[in-house]
Amino acid sequence: MAHIRPFAAIRYSPDSRFQLSNVIAPPYDVLDEKQKAALCAKDPHNIVNIDLPFMPPKSVGPDEVYAKANITLRSWVSAGIMQQDRRAALYPYTQTYEYNGKTYHRRGFIGLVRLSPFGQGQVVPHEKTYRGPIEDRLKLMRATGVQLSPIFGLFSDPRGEVNKILYHDIGKPELDGTLDGVRNQLWSVIDSDAENRVIEFLGTKPVYIADGHHRYTTALQYLFEQEQANGGKPLPEAHPANWCMFVLVAMQDDGLLILPTHRLIGGLANYSIDAFRSAVAGVFDVVETALGPDHVDEFVNTVLPVQPAHTMGLYDAATKKVYQLNCRNPDVLAPLEPNQSDAWRRLDVAILQRYLLDEILQPKFAGAKELTKGYTANPFEVAPMVDSGKYQLALLFKSTPLGALEQLGRHGEVMPQKSTYFYPKLATGMVINSLT
Repeated sequence: MAHIRPFAAIRYSPDSRFQLSNVIAPPYDVLDEKQKAALCAKDPHNIVNIDLPFMPPKSVGPDEVYAKANITLRSWVSAGIMQQDRRAALYPYTQTYEYNGKTYHRRGFIGLVRLSPFGQGQVVPHEKTYRGPIEDRLKLMRATGVQLSPIFGLFSDPRGEVNKILYHDIGKPELDGTLDGVRNQLWSVIDSDAENRVIEFLGTKPVYIADGHHRYTTALQYLFEQEQANGGKPLPEAHPANWCMFVLVAMQDDGLLILPTHRLIGGLANYSIDAFRSAVAGVFDVVETALGPDHVDEFVNTVLPVQPAHTMGLYDAATKKVYQLNCRNPDVLAPLEPNQSDAWRRLDVAILQRYLLDEILQPKFAGAKELTKGYTANPFEVAPMVDSGKYQLALLFKSTPLGALEQLGRHGEVMPQKSTYFYPKLATGMVINSLT
């Protein structure tokens, strides 16, 4: 049974009424009020009007805001601002961007993936989900009857076979827009032979969720509700609720970049770098570097990647210095998490979360009070955010290796929250998938 299929997308009409750059948006959950207003100011038809009907993101709004999002979507389709393709297609999708002085081209395609509960099909998660964001997305999905944002999925294709099929003699993009410095280009492939070759190639290959765990879980819940409405019986195979929109990228793609999400920590009492050094003695050596707040990016991008395994970093607000944490005991999690696999226990992000946060900073420096936590994947933001007074330190670490997704998938394990940051984020508004 195939678990990939084409679909007839709803997308912005390819005419001169607006520029694509002004109507696409970042994922809803990274936006605040000011950023949403800036997107709406670009063009009143920006997709954020539909995708983020209630603020703040991830919170559940009243029914009327989701109903209004549906009215807006239907009015845009009626006015020809958006239109649904006549034929089902697979949609090659490329993002071109710069990072750390290098230009990347991430190539994949947008298609539908057959929904299956985690652990029961081809779709493999790597992070936990939480109820709040799912409730918000589910209300929006019920009201609009569409999937607005694709899930970011990965599959193995060492020889790049899928891109050879879909990008062969592809011509000019049908949609082309730049968002936050990232160029987004989209094509459509309606050649049945090409579609069948892609579907056959993917066969029963696992698809690993890189980003969008909450949206995938939302789609599963929507499917469950549709089955309940069908008398508790499974829906026909072709029913739209059985399928979920994905951007699929080969794990071996040269443009695939994973950044670490650094932890910003506050709410500490009696903390100092010397007290921290004593607390982690035997597991980490804390070594002062010559780098200050203006060189955190240098430490993250240049120094850390060439250090031995499990080397981490710490930026301290009091001394305004970067410290290198040299791991002396990579098996520190063995007694703390005996039921987890060696692969899980050796993850830097697991050591950071389960040991440095749970065993050191929380009990020894925060006690009964919950730590103040922040996150950023941008090393240039670390020092300004810590020095603002809200936080006292930042824990810095290397990117989680891509192979860890496969290893943990085989064990049915998930990583701590915010273990990976696939850069750049996918643009919302390139295509929409109808569930009706």
